[in-house]
Amino acid sequence: MGAAIRGLLVALMVLTPALYLPVSTLNGTEIVVFLAILAFILTFSEYNSAFPSFIEFRDAPPVNRLRFVGLTSMVTFLTLICKDMYSPTELTNLFYAMGLAVANVADFPYSPVRLVVLVLPNDASVALIELVRICASIAYVAALVTIASFFYAVKMRGWPTGNGAFNVWTNLPLFDPTKGVDVVTRLQRDGRLNISIGILLPFLIPAMIKLLSSFVMPISLANPQTLIWTLSAWAFLPASMIMRGMATLRIAALIVDKRRAYTTSETTQTA
Repeated sequence: MGAAIRGLLVALMVLTPALYLPVSTLNGTEIVVFLAILAFILTFSEYNSAFPSFIEFRDAPPVNRLRFVGLTSMVTFLTLICKDMYSPTELTNLFYAMGLAVANVADFPYSPVRLVVLVLPNDASVALIELVRICASIAYVAALVTIASFFYAVKMRGWPTGNGAFNVWTNLPLFDPTKGVDVVTRLQRDGRLNISIGILLPFLIPAMIKLLSSFVMPISLANPQTLIWTLSAWAFLPASMIMRGMATLRIAALIVDKRRAYTTSETTQTA
């Protein structure tokens, strides 16, 4: 039942933009429904199986819960803001006003939000520029809040010690502790690398898109659904990588503490 509920929630998140916004392509509805069914099957099969496949930290809440809430918040907020451009209501007006207030704070020179706005073509309309600025600000702030929430769980709540023993096999299925150098060194290296890349990605992705726009056709953000998923991915992927880096560093620190306690115990018994 828990796996089915998780799958339904993920499928509903995928369907949210299509339920509220117009579909621009002929087969757009069928594609969205197919993606929602695929998301349900993947999530259900992962959480219903005793053997892990690729989803990390499935038995170490609240990592994946925070990821899901963060991505769902981005998609929902951006959907309501974009809906205000087509059929405004009091609710969409409220979210648009909130987004405008956030954009006035997050959009400053050399910020990731400003870099996203600069990716737009020179002939982009004023309305599209303002919409992209607001949506990018909301997505970026939601990502920062997600990271801060996990930081609170690690530093203040002592994650993952409150959930019992941490099983490396089920929570890090793609990590082989028997391969390479010492497991602590590998975890620390992977954690620092993930955090560094996560911090740089919001700046690098717009720059790379701007450079590649001279060679390939850039993604058009005029389509509201494309805008929502593009900016959600731009903000969520770095946030997810930073959270993974924080988690692996925390696991490495716990292993070091465990080794130190074992060494102290052995020394005491010998003495």
